[in-house]
Amino acid sequence: MSRGPREGVRPAFRQWRAGRPFWGGLLLALGGVEVLLTLKASLDVILHVGMQGLAGYLLPVVMLLCGVLILFNPAQRLFYSVIGVLVSLGTWLTSNLGGFFIGLLLGVVGSCLAFGWLPDQEPRVSRRRRKEAKAARTAPHPLERKTGQTA
Repeated sequence: MSRGPREGVRPAFRQWRAGRPFWGGLLLALGGVEVLLTLKASLDVILHVGMQGLAGYLLPVVMLLCGVLILFNPAQRLFYSVIGVLVSLGTWLTSNLGGFFIGLLLGVVGSCLAFGWLPDQEPRVSRRRRKEAKAARTAPHPLERKTGQTA
């Protein structure tokens, strides 16, 4: 039997995701999208239009762009994450209090995650696998149980 193409997609995506600050870039981009969407809210919902509109649209677009660039160019993640956190904080003044705090928080948390990501770190091992490995190391040899002597 041959394996279907769908079985190889998930491991390939996991490998791609492991080589970059995925969650940081995704949260920063989602924060930018959220702030952009709150700018299109009705006038009854809008709290603060901000500096005549241009900065209100410019800063969330830069947030979105920084998030996408973190995903596709992780070598420059430090620069993009610093720009992302500054722009996210700038949306407080320009765009409905940072997209009603949600976009602001998403942008700041995403930028901090991207800034703190380490590319050469070993993948984390689940608690269950650590427990199984420890049990395998401490278990007696099969011949020791039967005969009481080591082979």
